[in-house]
Order: sequence, then C-alpha cells, then structure tokens
Amino acid sequence: MKNYLNFELDIKDLEKELEALKDPYNNEGLSEVNTNKISDLETEIDSKLKKIYSNLDPWQKTLVARHEDRPKSKFFIDNLFTDFISLSGDRFYGEDKSVITGFGKFNGQSVLIIGQEKGDDLETRLDRNFGMMRPEGYRKSIRLMKLADKFNIPIIIFVDTPGAYPGVGAEERGQAEAIAKSIECSMELKVPSISIIIGEGGSGGAIALASSSKVIMLENAIYSVISPEGCATILWRDPKKTLEAATAMKLSSKDLLELKVIDEIIKEPIGGAHRDKNFILDEVKKSLEKNLNEFSALSRNDIYDQRKEKFLSIGRNKGFAPSSSAKKSLSVENSAIYSFFNKFKKKNIFILIGLLLIALLGIYLA
Repeated sequence: MKNYLNFELDIKDLEKELEALKDPYNNEGLSEVNTNKISDLETEIDSKLKKIYSNLDPWQKTLVARHEDRPKSKFFIDNLFTDFISLSGDRFYGEDKSVITGFGKFNGQSVLIIGQEKGDDLETRLDRNFGMMRPEGYRKSIRLMKLADKFNIPIIIFVDTPGAYPGVGAEERGQAEAIAKSIECSMELKVPSISIIIGEGGSGGAIALASSSKVIMLENAIYSVISPEGCATILWRDPKKTLEAATAMKLSSKDLLELKVIDEIIKEPIGGAHRDKNFILDEVKKSLEKNLNEFSALSRNDIYDQRKEKFLSIGRNKGFAPSSSAKKSLSVENSAIYSFFNKFKKKNIFILIGLLLIALLGIYLA
C-alpha cells in the first residue's frame, strides 16, 4: 500500500481511480479496459506531480525526506555493491544496528560502505533504532574508516538519520565524545570519502559521518543542525511554526548548494525518490562513478588538503576556493591582527626607549 503526504491527496484519488480502471475484474464484474481514459489519467497524474514537486516549500521537502517509502541505505548497499561483507562491533562495548558497515566492491573497486539505516517497517525500525546511532555505532565507523585509510580504500557513506540517539545510556557511554572523534577521524583521512544524504541529515548525528571530501544530497533530502520542530520550539515556543523554521534554517539541497555547504545535488524523479527507485539508483551510481574518478588522480596528501580547505572555506564569500588562494586567504600572515603586531614589532625599540624615559622622569620627579 502506497503512503501519501498531506499535500498529495489529489494524487491519491487519481491513482485509486487509475488502479480501478486497470483492474478488469472489479466489483461490477468483468468489464472492458478503457485505455484512453487510463492514458488521460496517467498524463493528469504526471502533470499534477510535476506542479506540486516543482513548488515544494522547505517544510514539505522535510516531509518528503522523511517519507516511509523512501529508499534507505540498505537498498543502495544491496543494489550498488557486490561482494559486500558486513562487519560489526566497536571492540569496546557492542554492536549498533542503526548503522550498516562493511567492505564491498563498486564497479570492481574495493570500497568501505557505511550506511545509517532507519528500517522499512515497524519491526526493523525498532531494531535499527530509527537510524539514531549510539556511541558504539560511531566508534565502529571510526574503527573501519581507519582500516580503510590504512589500506588506501575509498569510503562511501549514506547519511539518513533524525540525529544521534539522545538516551541516558548513550550519554553515559560518551555520545558527544564519539561524535567529535568521528568528525576528527573523517577530517584526517587521506583516502577519498563521499557522503550522500539520502533522506534526513539531522544534527551532529549526520555531521559525524558527513565530514567528507564530497558531500552530496538527493534533491528532496534535508541537512540541518536541528529539526524544524525543535527549532520552532526554541525560537517561538511553538512547534507548529515548522514552515517558518524550515525556511529560516535553509535546510534544502538547493539552499545548501548555494551556501557551498554541499558539493552536488542528485536529481530525483518527479514525485520523489520513492516513486522510481530504479531511477534514483542509476543517478546515485553515476554520481559515485564521476566523483571516485575525480579523486583517482590525486595523491593522499592532495586528498587531505582538498578536504581541509573545503571545510575551512565554508561561510566565506566565494565558498570553495582553489588550493593556492584558500591557503593564502586562511593564513595567519594575512590577518589584520598579524599586520598590527608586525608593525608594532618594527617600532618596539622606539616605544621601549620612550617608556624608559618616562620611567626615569618619574623617578627624578619623585
């Protein structure tokens, strides 16, 4: 059974009518299939979907990113990679099923795959903790990222989480420290890492695995430091002001690409990724092929420098800057404070002489 969002009710009615027309064994008995009307309905559905999805506001995009039928990490892992070997445990506490990790092959090339998994039904969602990772999940990811770095294996990460698990047990086991260590490890890697935000990229739970050489988003995915509901509750004390919050947060892929927070947007089929999973699978595959090929000519140090400069450049006027200009603009020698102290250094001998004369004058007058 298909799931519909509140702004898709017209589509729901049309698709119900379409299904009834396609079924010759309906309640009225055997009847003739009206192919012309079926064709007209399909055209009308496509037209309405195009109109709705070309004008989604940020809150509606949030709902699409959270859609129950949206393809999850396990779907991409099962269909994009071969010879996948799942690896478990952080070697400290235990296994975290909210993240799938392991080595596999992409077009014959060995890669490390990490995927935050929400689950497809109630049972698997509970088992996967709705994609909310605990400290052991981040530590498992760190362990395998270091292993991949040691053997020069690229890393592909699928991000889809409302945030890190906020439970008491997770906090007691060092949730914040685990997230910080994951970010630190991601930034120190000398192998290419590609993070694809396929649904929700929520809070530090997402940033911990999205501090990569390339950060890519599906067209209707979201990426933010807090949920719109949480933001609305804090700013306006009203969780219903989700549209205002989502708009102010600029959490959509289009906004984040303009801000240079992400590097690329993967186009989704009309109506969202859940309406044509084969289409989105092909688009993700093309993106991975292109980006892995870009890094193939770079040395380990070049890959490390590229990632460092990419994140240091976020929030600056030109966003991602070329290697030479980024280093120049970020160097301490070009700062106003450095210039001031440099001038002071050249004149300090005269200042010291002046201070000495003032001190002697004070002694004399005393």
